[in-house]
Amino acid sequence: MLGLRRRSIGLFAGLVGFVAVLLLPAPGGMGADAQKTAAVAVLMICWWISEAVHIGVTGFVPLALFPLLGVASSREISPHYANHLIFLFVGGFIIAHAMEAWNLHRRIALTTIARFGSRPRPLVLGFMVTTAALSMWISNTATTMMLLPVAMAVVNQLATSAEIRGAQAGPEASGVARDAFGCVLLLGIAYSASIGGIGTIVGSPTNVAFLGFASEALPDLPSIGFMQWSIVCLPIVAVFLPLTWLYLCRFGGSVSLSSIRFASSQSVIRDQLKALGPITVPEKRVLAVASATGMLWIFRAPLELGSFSVPGWSELFPVPGDVHDSTVAMAMAVLLFVLPSGHSDQGRTRRLLGWRNAARGIPWGIVFLIGGGFALAAGITESGLASWVGSWLAAMQGVPGWVLVMAICLLTTAMTETTSNVATVLMLSPAVAAMAGEVGVHPYLLLVPMAVTSSFAFTMPVATPPNAIIFSSGWIKIPQMFRAGIVLDAVGLLVVPIAVYAVGARLFGFAW
Repeated sequence: MLGLRRRSIGLFAGLVGFVAVLLLPAPGGMGADAQKTAAVAVLMICWWISEAVHIGVTGFVPLALFPLLGVASSREISPHYANHLIFLFVGGFIIAHAMEAWNLHRRIALTTIARFGSRPRPLVLGFMVTTAALSMWISNTATTMMLLPVAMAVVNQLATSAEIRGAQAGPEASGVARDAFGCVLLLGIAYSASIGGIGTIVGSPTNVAFLGFASEALPDLPSIGFMQWSIVCLPIVAVFLPLTWLYLCRFGGSVSLSSIRFASSQSVIRDQLKALGPITVPEKRVLAVASATGMLWIFRAPLELGSFSVPGWSELFPVPGDVHDSTVAMAMAVLLFVLPSGHSDQGRTRRLLGWRNAARGIPWGIVFLIGGGFALAAGITESGLASWVGSWLAAMQGVPGWVLVMAICLLTTAMTETTSNVATVLMLSPAVAAMAGEVGVHPYLLLVPMAVTSSFAFTMPVATPPNAIIFSSGWIKIPQMFRAGIVLDAVGLLVVPIAVYAVGARLFGFAW
């Protein structure tokens, strides 16, 4: 009922806001096209925040309204829905779906977790490391959904033999251990999915959204490829993940995990591994394709690190600049539809992937959301709206760079707690880029922390799909998530800017 009411209010508010911005006198310095674009942006923001209609449907709005309002023609808007980075996203999802179709993702997860034993703190770390590693390649949503039932089964299995330090063993101790351990484990899975997702370009749609904007709106700046992004963001994962683990184990549950002891072993994980049997031929072939994809992404373009240079394989082709990470993703995705699986179906050779199954694994709504966001961002830039906003933000000229970065990260965190993190990136990117130009700092100094911080929303179930998934288990209460998440949000506001500057400055040449 509350969700329906929120959607109805959002639908009405978006339409009213659209008409109001369109008809009211324009603020000083704002052109007619900028005002029309602002009206479309208000409509889309209201609909994205409230989910008045599906987020993918909202992505169609620029294609419908920009031509009608005279902002841009359909011929100018429609190419944004076929941005090459969208195909990077699609190709990554096809590869991930192949891993899921042959249960390779489950084998990787269970094998990794089995190495961490049955003590609470190492077990939580095992789940978190596994989740973060998988979410670098598989969607955060799919990773969380895959590990949630395994985690719940492990908690239920181990809690039957739980002992709490300073308390008697028995049903009461088992209940306390289940609640505390279950809360920490599920929060750890959700948070590590978001943290791990920033580690690679394909790990989160927010990364794709930012890079798509940068490639179109900032063509004169050094491009950010797969390797460059990971060099900047993997240190953030390496620092933030153990900090999150330590904090959750100490303060995430009703009791510290160090006071819980389990007498039983990891029989749940071992039994599920045993049920999978030995690795199959299709799993080996999908693993080979996925591994090759990662290597091709990493070494596609030359990597310059000071006086040290690693040549890229794209230089073997006539026009190296025409070979993108999306080229790799789609080429390897096509390969999955071509390679035989080694299995037959009614006498016919079965491929590693079939289109009917693969199409169901592609989140088309997110694809159109990103396309619509690219179109909106282009409209904001080309109509002059971004420059107008940037001129107002120019009042911050002279403010230290670290203050600007912190302010942008704080704004991003506040927005992404209540709306789609992809939408947040797409809405903020043009204004932040214009602001960087007005105050005279390198755009990446503000844009990269903004893009990374958009994935770090930990306090509310609606903030990210992983948060919503673990909240749906019934094991997490909103106060528990808020208490754990607000501290991690604050830590992220410190870790992200420092890491981006410390590592990114060497790659992109910006300074405070």
